Amino acid sequence: MTIYRLIGLSTLSILCISALLGCSGDRQHSDLDQKMLDARNRPQGTIEPLPTYPPAERFNYSALALRSPFEAPVILNGEEKVSGNAVAAPDQTRRKEPLELINYSALNMVGTLAKDGNIWALIDDGNGRVHRVTGGNYVGRNYGLITNIGTFEIEIMETVPDGKGEWINRPRTMAMDEE
Repeated sequence: MTIYRLIGLSTLSILCISALLGCSGDRQHSDLDQKMLDARNRPQGTIEPLPTYPPAERFNYSALALRSPFEAPVILNGEEKVSGNAVAAPDQTRRKEPLELINYSALNMVGTLAKDGNIWALIDDGNGRVHRVTGGNYVGRNYGLITNIGTFEIEIMETVPDGKGEWINRPRTMAMDEE
């Protein structure tokens, strides 16, 4: 019985080996190999270069310092009085800082810097220049004094006319855009 077993085992192994050898032939992929050979032998094309365009004209928007057309104009006819306690008139002989020549609505806080306990705010003036300011600097056309600089906002105290010849303080906050 062992001889029959050996013959059966050897027959089975011969059948397995022949099946494996039969599957390993490349005859079933010959059409794919031919297509790849044809693709490699085809002449190569050239890619056209990208077209060149003239540089765009630079446009400087000069109305940033003006009142936004989306904000209602402030019209005082002399009968109203802006609420607030009267304060001393601002020093109009003081030399103006660069950001005082620009409307408040055109200014934009873009960041902060801190070193050795000092903190500065970075303000974009709307013309592509970034200014570094700290507490005590002035911004905007309404004598806006920077009173406090936080991580994401600047507190400003503006001195504005009340419509009756006196001056009042008006607090404002300039917050950093989260873009």
